[in-house]
Amino acid sequence: MKTLACIAVAATLVTLAAPASAQFAKPEDAIKYRQSAFSVMGTHFGRIGAMANARVPFDAKVAAENAEIVAEMAKLPWAAFGPGTDKGGNTRAKPEIWTEQAKFKEYSDKMVAETTKLSAAAKAGNLDTLKAAFGATAATCKACHDAYQAKL
Repeated sequence: MKTLACIAVAATLVTLAAPASAQFAKPEDAIKYRQSAFSVMGTHFGRIGAMANARVPFDAKVAAENAEIVAEMAKLPWAAFGPGTDKGGNTRAKPEIWTEQAKFKEYSDKMVAETTKLSAAAKAGNLDTLKAAFGATAATCKACHDAYQAKL
């Protein structure tokens, strides 16, 4: 039941994502929104990673449910990188996001594509297929973090 609720929330957020930038009263709201989307995505991605890395037993149904949430959440944060959201709030986003917007979009598009592949791989129910897709998806996350996320 919790998974269905998460999927329902994710679907609602996807519906709202297109006009999301118009919904932010101030830059801090956009920063909080994108950080929240990344947090939910990271939590579910971590659950898949635990299976892919044999820290927990592989459960094809759980993997598929989590991968579906990851794929939906991956579509959300990008609307919250609008003008003025480079400062304020507690952000680790590098200024290059706003000066290299085309390149940043390439990174985000690649991550969305890889999360879609991850979801398909998880639905196949094969651990080796899941591991390969997990690795490719993790690589897109790392590449973007390396390029556009400030270190603590």
